[in-house]
Amino acid sequence: MLKIIVTGPESSGKTTLCEELSKHFDFSFSKEYAREFIDALSRDYNQDDLLKIAKGQLKSEQNMQLLDTDLITIKIWSEYKYGNCDSWILAQIEKQKSEKRFYLLCSPDIPWQADTQRENPHNRNRLLKMYSAELSNVEHPFFFIEGQGSKRLKNAIKIVDEINLLQVDLDTTIK
Repeated sequence: MLKIIVTGPESSGKTTLCEELSKHFDFSFSKEYAREFIDALSRDYNQDDLLKIAKGQLKSEQNMQLLDTDLITIKIWSEYKYGNCDSWILAQIEKQKSEKRFYLLCSPDIPWQADTQRENPHNRNRLLKMYSAELSNVEHPFFFIEGQGSKRLKNAIKIVDEINLLQVDLDTTIK
């Protein structure tokens, strides 16, 4: 199954884009597990929690085609905030290299919207560069999603349509 992952820095429109793509293409999406996990905590999260979040995220992705972030987000955040990442998370990302995945990398070109879980309003462009470098490293195709409002959605729909057509052509050719 081809997986579409919407990713990017905080407050770059990932969840909104997932919701809109889900409606447009009429398929469900896995929500970002970190939000659910952190909302349930009665304390601030710590680095040890990131492994629990990663395991929950991976479980939530099963049998889903559209994902609101994935383990790469956890890796980037762990490295950014703590300077390293758990080896289990790294191993899972390595395993995912063999999957059919492509990424919609949301640019932080929309206004910052604060919420209780967001920590980084001033370094979104730096984080975008980290995402771009990591996605290049895992060698999955990725596409920048930019623009305001409906332009952002139209760009994403066009890319998903093109990838789905390419995938159909590849599957037909292989058979």
